[in-house]
Amino acid sequence: MKRRDLLQGGTLVLLLGAAQIARGASILAVRVWPAPDYTRITIESDGPLNAKQFFVASPPRLAVDVEGIDLNPALRELVAKVKSDDPFISGIRVGQNAPNVVRLVVDLKQAALPQVFTLPPVAAYQHRLVFDLYPAQAADPLEALIAERLRDAAPAPPGKTQDALDELIARQAQRPATAPPARAATGPAPAPATAQSRQQSPLPEPLTTGKTDRLIIVALDPGHGGEDPGAIGPGGTREKDVVLQIAHRLQARINAQPNMRAYLTRDADFFVPLHVRVQKARRVQADLFISIHADAFFTPRPQGASVFALSDKGASSSAAKWIADKENSADLVGGINVKSRDAQVAKALLDMSTTAQIRDSMQLGSAMLGEIGSVGKLHKPKVEQASFAVLKAPDIPSVLVETAFISNPDEEERLKSDAYQVQLADAIMRGIGRYFAKNPPLARNRTV
Repeated sequence: MKRRDLLQGGTLVLLLGAAQIARGASILAVRVWPAPDYTRITIESDGPLNAKQFFVASPPRLAVDVEGIDLNPALRELVAKVKSDDPFISGIRVGQNAPNVVRLVVDLKQAALPQVFTLPPVAAYQHRLVFDLYPAQAADPLEALIAERLRDAAPAPPGKTQDALDELIARQAQRPATAPPARAATGPAPAPATAQSRQQSPLPEPLTTGKTDRLIIVALDPGHGGEDPGAIGPGGTREKDVVLQIAHRLQARINAQPNMRAYLTRDADFFVPLHVRVQKARRVQADLFISIHADAFFTPRPQGASVFALSDKGASSSAAKWIADKENSADLVGGINVKSRDAQVAKALLDMSTTAQIRDSMQLGSAMLGEIGSVGKLHKPKVEQASFAVLKAPDIPSVLVETAFISNPDEEERLKSDAYQVQLADAIMRGIGRYFAKNPPLARNRTV
């Protein structure tokens, strides 16, 4: 290299300044999302972060060296964000391990399967470094449902307890071989206001579900959660919060039936990838799958509830396609580890839709739409169809309910109100009853 080139390079260094050359990414926010399924730690920054991880089995802890940054107050906040009831984390330690290298040590309460990955900027987020801590041995969600039923039921006549246990064994034997283990959703109880309003509203009379005495399982899927807030209303109401409240109300009504049990894909504020929601429903051999959302649009004028089923021939309208594309983008916002082994089976699982499933889903959607229309306005008078990722369980009638337009100020207020949430939960419950009255939940073979 010529001397003149070196001088020009030196001049460039002087022009840029030492601070600009040495500057790494700045930490914008840190978040901790504890849940029974898994705990997530997120570090958001204005530039990409490089990290090296080390896992120590005894005592269990995860060490992560984050390169290109110095210890700052934002990172120190992680220590205080860990709650005492976190299922996985007992504490976090942070320190400057070397120049431009910060080490985080996550002390664990149990053996875990950690996943560390990065996410590019999307929606309101910039770069994210994510630590997901999964249990090394996941709980069996179906076993938990049966145990819950036995615990909550009145003293059973002789033989009934054994019948329930026999049913558990039979259901476990019918599980699809390709469905990976799911993790039970047994999070904290809903907010006191929600619980209080559930107690004040009468629960429905027992449903007539045809000739069956087996346990009927309804999978409820509150959309979004955790890193993904869903749509946000003009008053700041988050979709993920109101749909979880509605799901809890509907869960109480389903569980009040003598032969029914609700299973929530999430029952607290954490993110569940779209294909995992489907896997969870199949894992518990659900008879129905109901995904609950709150619609949004660019303008505040649209209003009314909608019900959607899967389509294998394209969307039934341009609006249905737009909504499906929006809901299917939840994985990008919520953040999934595309390198994890679950992603390898996602496409195969979601491409197994069947004509029979779509037919049954349309019947379920019609039953629900008729009841929802009695408590509020409908955006469309018929069940619409599009390629929603969460509706692609090949053997479970599945619908997605857009409860109202959270982007409409009037409907945002309704979504927040106890009265509307109760009416909506009752309407969906009646829709379930109408569907089962015409389609008894008989035993059926599962696809693999």
